[in-house]
Amino acid sequence: MTAQHRYSGPVTVFHERRLPVRATPAGYAALIHACELAVPLPLTLSAIGEHHKIIEQAGWRILTPRHTPRPTLEGHLTFALKYEGLDLAILKRLFDAVDEGEIETLVRSKPTGGYARRIWFLYEWLTGNRLDLSDAARGTYVPVVDPKRQYAAIAETSPRHRVKNNLPGTREFCPLVFRTEALDQFIAMNLAERARAAVADVPRHLLARTAAFLLLKDSRSSYAIEGVRAPHDRIQRWGRAIGEAGRKPLDLEELLRLQRIVIGDARFVRFGLRTQGGFVGEHDRDTRMPLPDHISARHEDLPSLIDGMVAFDHGPAQTLDAVIAAAVLAFGFVYAHPFEDGNGRIHRYLIHHVLAARGFNPPGVVFPVSAAILEQFDAYRLVLEGYSARLLPLIQWQPTDDGNVTVLNQTGDFYRYFDATSQAEFLYARVRKTIEEDLPNETDFLRRYDRFRAGVEAVADMPDRTVDLLFRFLQQNGGHLSGRARARELSELTDHEAERIEQLYNEAFTRS
Repeated sequence: MTAQHRYSGPVTVFHERRLPVRATPAGYAALIHACELAVPLPLTLSAIGEHHKIIEQAGWRILTPRHTPRPTLEGHLTFALKYEGLDLAILKRLFDAVDEGEIETLVRSKPTGGYARRIWFLYEWLTGNRLDLSDAARGTYVPVVDPKRQYAAIAETSPRHRVKNNLPGTREFCPLVFRTEALDQFIAMNLAERARAAVADVPRHLLARTAAFLLLKDSRSSYAIEGVRAPHDRIQRWGRAIGEAGRKPLDLEELLRLQRIVIGDARFVRFGLRTQGGFVGEHDRDTRMPLPDHISARHEDLPSLIDGMVAFDHGPAQTLDAVIAAAVLAFGFVYAHPFEDGNGRIHRYLIHHVLAARGFNPPGVVFPVSAAILEQFDAYRLVLEGYSARLLPLIQWQPTDDGNVTVLNQTGDFYRYFDATSQAEFLYARVRKTIEEDLPNETDFLRRYDRFRAGVEAVADMPDRTVDLLFRFLQQNGGHLSGRARARELSELTDHEAERIEQLYNEAFTRS
């Protein structure tokens, strides 16, 4: 016996989201309404308008009457797969809500249909339940993920359903990324090759110094993003860890090792996976009531989420575009927030891990991604909060006596399956910036500095620390030595030597 779902008629507002014109929700929007699914709404919803004009505006894609699906479970599911791509969080909640007999009936009605077989596969893959259906005997093999719409992994055939399983993950962790013009353009740039070309003619000693500076810059920036004033030795230690990213396979023990390095002082932090709730935000000043901006995954879900991330890193991350894979893993980790502390810095470490493991960056060179993120911190925060803001209203929670939160409903699917498109676009832009600006700029700076130092040493015999002090004085004072510096730290210089050193600085740093 199948349920009768009540699909929406024409509306002007859907879940507090205003439509640009009066239209009838279709696909995922219709299924969310009919089955009362509590899920993060897709960034773009679909509806059928009353006129023969497609409108894309304000988070809606209004299609024409000729696109109208049949008002059934099969009709709206087929519409969603055809026009909207996969939203695994919605599909998982939908399959939990409907009777499995409805899916069996759907498949039996179109046993050779490509969409029916994809729905059948997705039901069994997401729920782990085997339907009372015989293996498909006919039908051309079709991909589960439409590779023209979303980035997919190398496919494995599923003879039972006669589909090609190209989902980029496992049931425990499988975020998806939509193909966009921006991402396709980034991929076409072949930034990894650009990075190799940028350092091809750099002398090894100069490249080594460039790499050391960029590594320290990234480590320092990663702490700065968290608002942490770490001692220099801890910054250096974390920098060394970043420099070794990609060399060890990722697993829980490796993540725990990284947490111990990044935290340092263990007196006030419990190491390991959280054993209670977690959130990012503030407390009310008077009541100490939590004011969350983001609520972390339930601690009960963390072992399977971490297992899913490890499986993603060992599998799909090896064949997906490297930067897209890095975004999926890194942002998936930070949304789950598995540790009491250190999540943000390990999140950014995972970017380095994937890029290095895939050979994206030249050997021995770490792109200062954290520094590039710090330069666009507001945009970074918006990317992080973009998903958190859609997730927060769906989480039922209550405060604990110690100012934490306890999550009352099942939320694991929201951390396993999310749309990582905006995160991938942001990360690609930051990686491009490090390759096209930071890497060549730092190499160029060191070339100029070496020219300046050699010139200074020909003027006067002085130790490196004094040359560095000279440089900083000149840099701070527009290429001139101040009277105070001449009278104090540099009192031994003659007027002629000082003038020559200023000339050397300006020749090295103010001229092309």
